[in-house]
Amino acid sequence: MGKGCITSTKYFLFLFNLIFFIFGSTIMGFGLWILLDNQSFIAVLQDSSIALKVATYILIGVGSFSMILGFLGCLGTIYEIRCLLGFYFTCLLVILLAQVAAAVLIYFQRDVLRKETTEIVSKITVNYPGQNKTAEQAWDYIQRTMQCCGWDGRMDWFLNHVIKNNSQFLYPCSCHNTSFPPSNVADSGFCEATSKDWPTYEMGCLANVESWLFTNYGVILGICLGVAVIELLGMILSMGLCKSVHQEDYTKVPKY
Repeated sequence: MGKGCITSTKYFLFLFNLIFFIFGSTIMGFGLWILLDNQSFIAVLQDSSIALKVATYILIGVGSFSMILGFLGCLGTIYEIRCLLGFYFTCLLVILLAQVAAAVLIYFQRDVLRKETTEIVSKITVNYPGQNKTAEQAWDYIQRTMQCCGWDGRMDWFLNHVIKNNSQFLYPCSCHNTSFPPSNVADSGFCEATSKDWPTYEMGCLANVESWLFTNYGVILGICLGVAVIELLGMILSMGLCKSVHQEDYTKVPKY
């Protein structure tokens, strides 16, 4: 019964480490996607939000470390190496505590993050077209695909310096409502309207973007929750296997 229990623990721990390795690669992949993506709302924030850059590198680092930890856990499980199992348990505990701390920090800073996002988008709208071409192209892509105009509404574009200082009735081409006939392109990123009544979408992008972010947060939360469950099970099984190795067979423990 004792040997059968140890064998079952080894198999389950190996399985959990394999899943943990896969989750780690998923987290790292998500971080790389945020870093390299140029056609979503993330691209609007990449060059302006320091918090997003830090979070991106943290995701990549955590994902990479999780992959390494999963590999070491598999190695320690197969060869029943106590030092690796102990190191594995300690790292899982540290990661779990860090995840809880990060979740609490994001929860209490959500209003600050929303305010920062509003300021970044407002700055892009006012200075369009400016120097930040990547963010502007991403913002055009969002308005075009989400069929919206401005952050709170199309009135946000009235603060744009090109629109204010031009005698023509200009509006951003990416806001053009496809139900209206196409307009002439008057300037870089701007189209010419025949009157003050722009042929654009009325709704702002705030609601759509928040829905998009909420959907992705759900994916992230699901991944993090799955990782947390695997971490807890891994900690329990690794400690049990480490004690079994200590009690059953000292010859498998490396001597230093």
